[in-house]
Amino acid sequence: MSNINNEYIEEYIRSLLPEKDDNFKSMEEYAKKNHVPIIEPEVAQFLSVQLKALKPKRILEVGTAIGYSSLIFADSLDGNYSITTIERRADMIELALKNILNTKHKKNINILQGEAEEILPKLKEKYDLIFIDAAKGQYLEFFNEALEFLDSNGMIICDNVLFKGMVATDNLVVRRKKTIVKRLREFLQYINQIEGYSSCIIPIGDGLALIYKEM
Repeated sequence: MSNINNEYIEEYIRSLLPEKDDNFKSMEEYAKKNHVPIIEPEVAQFLSVQLKALKPKRILEVGTAIGYSSLIFADSLDGNYSITTIERRADMIELALKNILNTKHKKNINILQGEAEEILPKLKEKYDLIFIDAAKGQYLEFFNEALEFLDSNGMIICDNVLFKGMVATDNLVVRRKKTIVKRLREFLQYINQIEGYSSCIIPIGDGLALIYKEM
């Protein structure tokens, strides 16, 4: 349980979700068995609906893992679009490529290997949508780098911002996570005060932050 919503609410919402295809099911099973963090089912559905509404043409993702969220994005889009996704671990890239090559979206997804803090400053393209799901303690740094590449009326979405509820209350904070919680709180405070952007925090999954560029 994520401590974000009551378990019965999570279970009910998930019972209503459309069934995934075999490739997604296989990825979900692998992630569960091997303790690989991927977006929660209700978050995947929320993002799918958002992408269908926003229809972004250029997407940047920070944190590929096994390619699950990239494929959720791709499955929600039609026509001419591109997804650039950054991952530092070679073993995750190998798995992601295998999963992506099993789909019709392989020509639309490009994986960049390396540390996000090293790759982001080198990017030249503008993006309509940026999804951040990487090291939680570096969200503020990733966000500020990503702003350079966010197009007007674009959106940044960050996952796990409530971090098992710890960000919302000290009662849940465990000692080894204090630094991450402190940094996530600073990040959330920052995005809700930055001029020229509108932000909201949505309590589904492990917490989502949406930041819209008004300029």
